[in-house]
Amino acid sequence: MDRVSWRTQVLSNHLVHHQTTSDLSPNPCLEFSPPEISECFSFDIKQMRNLLDVHNLPDRDWMFGVMMQSKLFNPVQSGGRVFVSPDYNQSMEQQREMTMKRIQYLLDNGVFKGWLTDNGIEAAWRKFALFEAIGIYDHSLAIKIGVHVFLWGGAIQFFGTKRHHDAWLKITEDYAIKGCFAMTELGHGSNVRGIETVTKYDSSTGEFVINTPCESAQKYWIGGAAKHATHAIVFSQLHINGKNEGVHAFIAQIRDADGNVCPQIRIADCGHKLGLNGVDNGRIWFDNVRIPRENLLNSVADVSVEGKYLSATNDPDKRFAAFMAPLTSGRVTISVAAIYSAKVGLAIAIRYSLTRRAFSLTPNGPEIQLLDYPNHQKRLLPLLAKTYAMSFAANELKRIYMKRTPESIKTLHVVSSAFKATFTWHNMRTLQECREACGGQGIKSENRVGPLKSEFDVQSTFEGDNNVLMQQVSKALLSEYIAAKKRNKPFKGMGLEHMNEACPVIPSKLTGPILRSSKFQTDAFCLRERDILNRLAAEVSHHEAQGDSKEYAFIQSFLLAEDLGRAFSEKAILKSFMEVEDSVPSGPVKNVLGVLRSMYALICLEEDGSFLRYGYLSPENAGAVRQEVKKLCSEIRPHALALVSSFGIPDAFLAPIAYNWVDSNSWPSVQ
Repeated sequence: MDRVSWRTQVLSNHLVHHQTTSDLSPNPCLEFSPPEISECFSFDIKQMRNLLDVHNLPDRDWMFGVMMQSKLFNPVQSGGRVFVSPDYNQSMEQQREMTMKRIQYLLDNGVFKGWLTDNGIEAAWRKFALFEAIGIYDHSLAIKIGVHVFLWGGAIQFFGTKRHHDAWLKITEDYAIKGCFAMTELGHGSNVRGIETVTKYDSSTGEFVINTPCESAQKYWIGGAAKHATHAIVFSQLHINGKNEGVHAFIAQIRDADGNVCPQIRIADCGHKLGLNGVDNGRIWFDNVRIPRENLLNSVADVSVEGKYLSATNDPDKRFAAFMAPLTSGRVTISVAAIYSAKVGLAIAIRYSLTRRAFSLTPNGPEIQLLDYPNHQKRLLPLLAKTYAMSFAANELKRIYMKRTPESIKTLHVVSSAFKATFTWHNMRTLQECREACGGQGIKSENRVGPLKSEFDVQSTFEGDNNVLMQQVSKALLSEYIAAKKRNKPFKGMGLEHMNEACPVIPSKLTGPILRSSKFQTDAFCLRERDILNRLAAEVSHHEAQGDSKEYAFIQSFLLAEDLGRAFSEKAILKSFMEVEDSVPSGPVKNVLGVLRSMYALICLEEDGSFLRYGYLSPENAGAVRQEVKKLCSEIRPHALALVSSFGIPDAFLAPIAYNWVDSNSWPSVQ
């Protein structure tokens, strides 16, 4: 057949309808079936939510309602439901403006009332609850508020004295001014002590003079600075009479009420980011900016009118520690936010896996639900157990913070550092697994998991690089170890009291009942921490004996330091879980918690190479752990829907894929 005739026949076949017979029979279309129809709740999800959220549940639900009632929160109908989520298709400028409009709306609805002016414990718990609910909606919104209230406002509360409280706290709470927190510099992030901004005192005018002496001293990544902030807490080296007294904090105005940048100040935008584009991060240069003497936040140290430096302590290390202590609140809120983000991702992915099917075991048989595949269970359910464990630990961290005393500050610093690193790493791993578990649907922005990855990635490095924080944890534990040995007294504090007891012994053969016993799990975690701490002390001592400095010896021992940080964090999390489990009376909730606790403990044993590396587990026992994790997955599977429902996150804050994903993707939804 010549080419012209061939093309004519092809076109004819396209245009002319042919009656044909076929052996193919039509298949019924897939239909969405809500998981609630087939999944049973074997325990009280309200009781479980009380354990997870602990405090101010009505305030949280009120906050969710406030956001759902306004079009500012971008309500979108899909699959017969309304969802609220930021519009990530907006430009950076639009996202920033929407953040400010949402803040104004929350302000008008009384959300921030008492956040800085009510010092009562009930107000503090309410603030935590409302802030956590806001963060479930949008990380940018939470960070923008957090910078203004927790960092700027918190600095005034903790670094300042009555004159600062009277002048600044009420107008900060009312957003009459907008504050930012200028600590990080281009050349110094985690090493705050090395910042290069310099402030000198001019006794002839009674003013401080702030200067950016070099490009690496420019303030960088300052949330709110690029567009909205009117004032900044500026961290700077304080030079008095030629002597550097170390890092201090000052209040400086950077814009006037009309938004114009103040004289002798230059501000530039950090630009578009991987996420958090609703926050206007900026850079600031100070060109000999003069501020009143009273703008030194002077709870730790002061400068007299004549220019004399005054401080309750002459120890610069103690002064610096006093300045850093208030930053703990940031690590607390970041830790908690990371776990709520993981909850959102898991609720979406697990609900989807209970309705999405793939492949069948027989030619004409029904397709299998994703979560009925053992490998899908292994991907998601250990992460669910970890999220429960870390949720309980996050609540304990908040309690430690609320009850903090000068004596407990060190413990608070160590625990908050460990949890901030552990929880934020866990969140990113969880979101990635949830994204992949949702297949192509996980890529869509409307299904939230992908954007959450971008929005929360920054948590691994801001307010303390995770790796640096974990090194600090190990260094603090090593210091406690050395001090206890020098005193020849029992260990006290930092959770190291178990080292006063006989060294635990792991049974030579691990059976299922042994693996699930709380005693074995506690012994295994304590043995790991105890042994690694001993190994770290010995290795550092060995390097010092070879002539290395104490600091360099620790740096050289980083592998053991990494192992120790993980051991400390996971043991503390397990302890928090066990305390919650012990507080619950016998019944279905306690039973489920026992399974989740065993899953948390055993997945830690499976995933951490330390247990094999240092010989705590034999290869055979490591295999037994892995098989028990598989069994636990099958036991958690029937409770999966109830467990994510216990998170108490309203449907509107999840995603279309978590519900009727067929309707939400149907042609009428396009129309």
